[in-house]
Amino acid sequence: MAHDEEQFLRRAIKLAGAARAAGDPPFGSLLVGPNGEVLAEEQNSSLTDADITAHPELKLARWAARELDRETAAGTTMYTSCQPCGMCTGAIERSGLGRVVFALATEQLNGLKSPTAPSVIATVPHEGPALYDEASAVVAGYYV
Repeated sequence: MAHDEEQFLRRAIKLAGAARAAGDPPFGSLLVGPNGEVLAEEQNSSLTDADITAHPELKLARWAARELDRETAAGTTMYTSCQPCGMCTGAIERSGLGRVVFALATEQLNGLKSPTAPSVIATVPHEGPALYDEASAVVAGYYV
């Protein structure tokens, strides 16, 4: 890993520390443009904002989708203190960002959690598919 990439990861970790100091889960991220400039920074604010989606990766993906053209977005790198969750991964993919570099893997994060701590992620049963004809009629032709 290049020195500047380590510096960007260290900044993401500092943002995570700021989130923790503010009473939020300790996660931070920054988005770096194709020329190496920091475009935006975020930290988790899910508790202080009372918003379960206020993850820094999701906030940056939303920002990029709103503010960057496709070519610029594709040239960006998101540096983040921890591997993005499924929600954030979906947003990153849809926003067209170029790549993600993270400090802690999900497995490493889970290893730091107390085995007696309640899980914040519950498994929700999914059922389907159902009503294909009706559902597909609304979608057909949209993605052509």
